[in-house]
Amino acid sequence: MAKAIDPLEIGRTVSLDKTARGKAPVPWIQVLMYLTLIIGVVVAITPFYWMVSSSLMTYNETALRRIYPELPQWSNYAEAWRQAKFSRYFLNSVIITAVTLAGQLSTSILAGYAFARMRFWGRDLLFALLLSTMMVPSMVLMIPNLQIIRGGIFCLPTLSGCGSWYNTLAGITVPFMVSVFSIFLLRQFFAQIPNELWDAARMDGASHFRFLYRIIIPMSKAPIFTVLILGFIGAWNDFLWPLVVTTTERWRPLMVGLWTLQSEAGPETQLIMAASVITIIPILILYFFTQRQFTEGIATSGLKG
Repeated sequence: MAKAIDPLEIGRTVSLDKTARGKAPVPWIQVLMYLTLIIGVVVAITPFYWMVSSSLMTYNETALRRIYPELPQWSNYAEAWRQAKFSRYFLNSVIITAVTLAGQLSTSILAGYAFARMRFWGRDLLFALLLSTMMVPSMVLMIPNLQIIRGGIFCLPTLSGCGSWYNTLAGITVPFMVSVFSIFLLRQFFAQIPNELWDAARMDGASHFRFLYRIIIPMSKAPIFTVLILGFIGAWNDFLWPLVVTTTERWRPLMVGLWTLQSEAGPETQLIMAASVITIIPILILYFFTQRQFTEGIATSGLKG
């Protein structure tokens, strides 16, 4: 005969289960982790919020260090655009960034493929020497690069023969058309592609260039987008080198125009912040549309962790 179920016994069992659950240990590690992440988010967002908020304030509100504007001053953006001469500088930045990215993508893809898929004498030694240049501070290379751009080391081709690349588009872009980090990033991804694909392509009579163009590049969109974003940020935000190799407004980019506004506007913080917001908008737009490819490129190129 089946034993009758005592309702009181069931109640005591449920009560004991609740008590056991109530005494469960607090996951302090997770609490500490989430607390650290919240603090990091606040620290990262606070300067950005202050910049956007200050760009919409009046001069008196910025002087009084208000947290938010009483009445948003959207005219600050138009005034900052006019005073900083962004119409010229913005176009210059677009051209400089496009030319730099075209050269950087070309050299990075070709060099990354050569180091990953082609075998030649001294390949590993050459790649090690190339990586060692990443340890040299950029400030150390500025004087040699400047001497090269001025034509003081060897002849530089110009429309009139040999000359200087000072105050020219080539002088601003050519030194940055090669990125060692981008070559390393693409090389790491290209090396993970199975050799069986190359063997099959060779059986069909494909050359290295055709294999790169038809198979490698379509499979490597994520790391290529990563190189594109990093190169865009570097070229768009470049300030010191264009300031050194230019003396006129002809090829000066947006960041130099922002510096000019800061020296001319003086204490008008609201205009400086409005101009700063304008300069970062293209970067935010680019990252918004390519963030998935950027994250995937970092995760699949041997750089995670």
